[in-house]
Amino acid sequence: MGAPGLDPTKVDRLLARVRREVDAGLSPAVQIAIGYQGEVVLDETFGAPADSRFVVFSATKGLVAGAFWQLIDRGDVDVTAPVASYLPSFATNGKDVVTVEQVLTHTGGFPYAPLGPPAWGTRESRLAAFERWRLTLDPGTMFMYHPTAGHWVLAEIMAEVTGTPYDELIVELVTDPLGLPRLLAIPVDEQDGIVDCVGIGAPPTPAEMKEAFGFEVDISALIPPDVALGALLSLNDPDARAIGLPGGGGIMRAADLAQLYQAYLHDPKGMWSPEVLRAGTAEVRVSLPDLWGAPSNRTLGLVLKGDDAAAGRRGFGRTASARAFGHNGAGGQLAFADPESGLSVGYVTAGLDQHLIRQNRRDTAIASLAADLLPD
Repeated sequence: MGAPGLDPTKVDRLLARVRREVDAGLSPAVQIAIGYQGEVVLDETFGAPADSRFVVFSATKGLVAGAFWQLIDRGDVDVTAPVASYLPSFATNGKDVVTVEQVLTHTGGFPYAPLGPPAWGTRESRLAAFERWRLTLDPGTMFMYHPTAGHWVLAEIMAEVTGTPYDELIVELVTDPLGLPRLLAIPVDEQDGIVDCVGIGAPPTPAEMKEAFGFEVDISALIPPDVALGALLSLNDPDARAIGLPGGGGIMRAADLAQLYQAYLHDPKGMWSPEVLRAGTAEVRVSLPDLWGAPSNRTLGLVLKGDDAAAGRRGFGRTASARAFGHNGAGGQLAFADPESGLSVGYVTAGLDQHLIRQNRRDTAIASLAADLLPD
């Protein structure tokens, strides 16, 4: 069956590249989906049943952004205000100066503040954890990706200003209006069809890093593989999936991501103002350098590809325009849209490749093919 509006030869090339991950033993299962003109026009799964769901890790942040933008539009949240004005327990240990926008742009200064089981299980224990947290960076002065801590804060701001738990609020504000299933905090008895994640391979050696990037670094010494992989694999636990980590616990099909980003392109339900969509999908709010020294290109919740020398490393491939925006996830999950082509891309995998160079090359290849599917 053809994909309406797409070049069939280019589609075949994309599907062959996606299928290769399963055929080569680099992932037990993968999915690819493409959105175009408001619809999902391509939806393929390899290595698992077609209706399988996957943990999308930090691609979840794009879903949370969609709900948070509505609260900004409604005047419930002022991004220039201190977090502590909404969550008083956050005001301790110098964190009273951290603003909501700094949390949204990963400049809040608490990238690795700890919150795990069982403390993440109740709102009371989460707020108590915020009180214990300390800053490790001066807020607003440095971009340092906050894998989970920042989005726990955003989730509790959402709950505080609405009186509704963050996971239910996302259903109310985003997934129900868009006709999507529940994508975060999946009850244990509704978790059938979720593909478990597995670790693949080993981290690159310092010599491989030098050959690829021009400098020698021991990835295993910076982040022990068992620690990094263990944190990701913890989301195979049914209880963790039921909690719904707002920074990385989304359970989705690739088609869900493609449809979500079509909504960000077209807003068919009138869910966001043009101003907040522009702030979230088109305006760089923070360009402080990332760990590699490249501009971080953070919008109000997402990432903008841009046209600088590092644009190709931001996860949107070589062929997407500079206006492409999105938020990918650990292990190679891809989620982005390109306003110039009108295409949106969702790619999910259960294989968490520890060889970051190989994973980066795969991400670039798949994203590049997926962003170039229209007829010439």
